[in-house]
Amino acid sequence: MEQVSLLATRRKRNSVARLTKNSKIYKAIIHAIKEKKGEHIVSLDLRKIPEAVADFFIICEASSTTQVKAIADFVQEHVRATAEETPFHSEGQQTAHWILIDYVNVVVHVMQPETRKFYKLEEMWNDAEGEEY
Repeated sequence: MEQVSLLATRRKRNSVARLTKNSKIYKAIIHAIKEKKGEHIVSLDLRKIPEAVADFFIICEASSTTQVKAIADFVQEHVRATAEETPFHSEGQQTAHWILIDYVNVVVHVMQPETRKFYKLEEMWNDAEGEEY
């Protein structure tokens, strides 16, 4: 339980600076996904939603576990190289149906189509303004 509150405290402290679509990290993520042929890329702007855990969710699809892993790996590599950021947390690498990469202010979701349809993140966060790439 202590670890959870420590993570929440760290997340809150680091989320003071708000991102924009012109931020290096945001642009790097979109570029990396496109470079590895991610499909149906959507950015959800969560900045006006008080209970949101990040400023943006960036969601994309990949047709196989191999492509899900390739996109997630390249996002991390490209963001590290261009924006000098490393993820706060990531998960899902083993099954690769949905890999989540948490950069605190922006959370990347790389999903297979069936997983995306099942969890419906865009519907869950339908208060957010969405933009397709």
